[in-house]
Amino acid sequence: MIKITEIKKLKRLYKITLDGADVDKIYVCEDSIVHFFLTRDKTMTETELLDVTTYDQFAQGKALAIYYISFKSRTKKEVRRYLIEHEIDAGQIERVLSALIDSGLINDRAYAENFIQGKISMASAGPFQIKQKLLEKGISSDLISEVLAENYDDETQIEVAIKLAKKLIRSKANRLTLNQLKQKIAQNLTNKGFSYSISSIAIDSLELEADEENELDLLYEELDKAYQKYARNYEGYDLKNRVTQAMARKGFDFGAISSALRDYDF
Repeated sequence: MIKITEIKKLKRLYKITLDGADVDKIYVCEDSIVHFFLTRDKTMTETELLDVTTYDQFAQGKALAIYYISFKSRTKKEVRRYLIEHEIDAGQIERVLSALIDSGLINDRAYAENFIQGKISMASAGPFQIKQKLLEKGISSDLISEVLAENYDDETQIEVAIKLAKKLIRSKANRLTLNQLKQKIAQNLTNKGFSYSISSIAIDSLELEADEENELDLLYEELDKAYQKYARNYEGYDLKNRVTQAMARKGFDFGAISSALRDYDF
């Protein structure tokens, strides 16, 4: 038989000194002490000791997981990775995860719902970007699609896209032509995870109008830069063609470019 000769409380665990076992001491958490009524002079068999150490891996894994999710909600994948990093026995990790899922402490659906609602309230992301982020968190594609359909319909997407577009307008409107601004908004919304159709509806809803005086100033400002850049190496038709292409790449209208180029010497 194996006998416990001493139980000493350490900072986080208990050191149990053994007599008659293959090892002279083990370290267990308080949950294991209580679960098995471990006391000094208690005796047990090798099988019973194995039950203690096996349960302790589960108990320590569960305690670690609860500590990890106490700061903020986590997905099943995130908790599993955390337990692996802390060297919890692989056979106990799934048991820990199942226990936390059963108790509601891990809930991938609730996580996805909260994540989506947060992005909507902050007007910071469209559905495609959200799906990518949730996939990285280990949530299944089917579950993400289902929760998105329930929480992020087309009308809501348009509202969020318009809010994002307005933010961009406030910071860029005076520095871009109407055409450039629309292109910038469309690109930004696409990068944020909105579809082309939702982006187009949002832009059209804004009913943006051109500031002709500002657009003309912007045109000549960029035209001067392009002319000076290419005039160092080109002249005549080649110079005019390169300046025109450079301006078109920046989103200026061909008609406006051609009209302005009449003031330049080629």
